[in-house]
Amino acid sequence: MPRLIFILFSLLVSISSTAQEQADSLFRVHLENDEYQVWMDLNLYDNDIVVPGQDILGALPGYLGARRDPRKWLVLESVIEGKTATLTIVNDYGSEDLQASLVPNGDGTYTLTRLSGSTIKIVVDRKWVKLPKKLVFKRK
Repeated sequence: MPRLIFILFSLLVSISSTAQEQADSLFRVHLENDEYQVWMDLNLYDNDIVVPGQDILGALPGYLGARRDPRKWLVLESVIEGKTATLTIVNDYGSEDLQASLVPNGDGTYTLTRLSGSTIKIVVDRKWVKLPKKLVFKRK
């Protein structure tokens, strides 16, 4: 009987620690959208992401980049409430900014929704392309 209690206790501790690890990594992710060829690197817990080529900015909560555009959209601030993160995002020139929410969908995808402010734009073949108000990313 003591052996059975010990096994059950060990199982509960294991499940509890796994759930805590998953909760702590919910917004410590690399996300990609293949349709627009954009990605996001985020660590909204430690704010320790350094944007490649822009080290002078220091550590940030994250950024959005594009395969065909060297410009970056920087996440300056984030507020996590439950399973929703509200992000303040600005382009790397500081001329455009927006508020967005990032929500995990439960199937390994996340939805970034622009709440207010500028539209995120990237350059594709020397033309500006506006990203949609809602953009679905896959966790990689």
